[in-house]
Amino acid sequence: MIFIQTFFAFIFALSVLIVFHELGHYWMARLCNVKVLRFSLGMGKILYSRKFGPDQTEWALSALPLGGYVKLLDARADDLSQVSPEDRKREFTSQNVWRRIAIVAAGPLANFVLAIVVLTGLYIYGMPEPIAKLREVPTNTVAYQAGLRGGETIVNIDGMPIHNWQQVRWKMTEMLMEARSAVSVGVASSGPTDAEGAPRVPEKTVMLPMNQVSIEDVDKDFIGKLGLGVERPPAIVGKTIEGGVAAQSGLMEGDKIVKIDGEPVLDSLALVNIIRQSPGKTLALDVLRNNEPVSITLTPEAKTVKDQLIGKMDANISVMPEMTILSYSVPVALMEGISKTWDTSYITVKMIGRMLVGDVSLKNITGPIAIADYAGQTARAGLIRYLHFIVFISISIGVMNLLPIPVLDGGLLLYYAVEVVTGGSISDRIAKIGYKIGVGILGLLLLVAVFNDVIRIFF
Repeated sequence: MIFIQTFFAFIFALSVLIVFHELGHYWMARLCNVKVLRFSLGMGKILYSRKFGPDQTEWALSALPLGGYVKLLDARADDLSQVSPEDRKREFTSQNVWRRIAIVAAGPLANFVLAIVVLTGLYIYGMPEPIAKLREVPTNTVAYQAGLRGGETIVNIDGMPIHNWQQVRWKMTEMLMEARSAVSVGVASSGPTDAEGAPRVPEKTVMLPMNQVSIEDVDKDFIGKLGLGVERPPAIVGKTIEGGVAAQSGLMEGDKIVKIDGEPVLDSLALVNIIRQSPGKTLALDVLRNNEPVSITLTPEAKTVKDQLIGKMDANISVMPEMTILSYSVPVALMEGISKTWDTSYITVKMIGRMLVGDVSLKNITGPIAIADYAGQTARAGLIRYLHFIVFISISIGVMNLLPIPVLDGGLLLYYAVEVVTGGSISDRIAKIGYKIGVGILGLLLLVAVFNDVIRIFF
């Protein structure tokens, strides 16, 4: 069932993104009065097609779902001898270079527009996000040495107002990508806004050193390595499963676990981690029940999940942090959508640049298997998470298609840029060589991505 859900979540998201990308090319071609012969969702053999519209454009569904294309009337590929004089004027290569640039660039632009529209809708509807309240800071971290202790709420980072934990992660990632040596963090003892909703002035500002993390940590919990974590609820037992380990040990709903084997339990997340790491190990629990101390012995049941042995105690433990709802007016939501799309694009480009110079490992490249897996995970987590996934992939497709690699839109835009500068177009010979190079580069990237996916998911 999970496989089927993952498959359809992936295919639906991919289809939406491909359709919007190709519609960008299609709409701009129509706007520039270039004739569109075919609009295909998918590549390869056509499974179904139908012609309609003023130009009798063929709308097709093809066999391979990983892609799509818009076929324009093009003298390089089509016989124009049977084409009417009026339609010959609408042939793609005969258009001036600026029209060709507009048609090619419209595909990636459509992906960015889709991301902005979806984000704007989400910000208008309201998105639940964890508040930026800090978990207790470990004493052996740079955050503790900088003066943070836990319980504070982050209200700005490097001068940017912070309203939720996602913004903390995003801004810290940006600082990491820029190889900052230290980051200014402003904190307050209460929420990120005052009673009127205005950003709160930080009660304390600390300089957080970044020398304990590197760009290689970008796909890891580098924020946790610095000592920062979002506050979690206390380690309170929820509903227990009848006959399960927790119930058999004597734990009851509402019990607060304060120590395990004499060591304090920080919060519910710490409790879950301890239980997971203790399959079959007998643990001594110090519990508060109605403010009265109780001693309990518990042995987590050993279970194998994805070839990993973990401990389970058969009780609900809430690890959900305190949430806030992000909801804006239409103009503010639109600006937030544009800002988030720009920031995501910027970090994606920085990441690619870091990979090219060797600062970031190629292990960070993900392919269709990992994307499909994440599509399934976000679909199961709810519509808002799934739409966030679509936004991120749409932006990634937009950025990737603008890379100056022949075969991609960015490669064509590079050719046209040369034409604008020199006044002459790229020769067919150079274009064919570039095409082969581009296919080779994309093939190599796909192999690396699939290899990384297999290692990441199955090993």
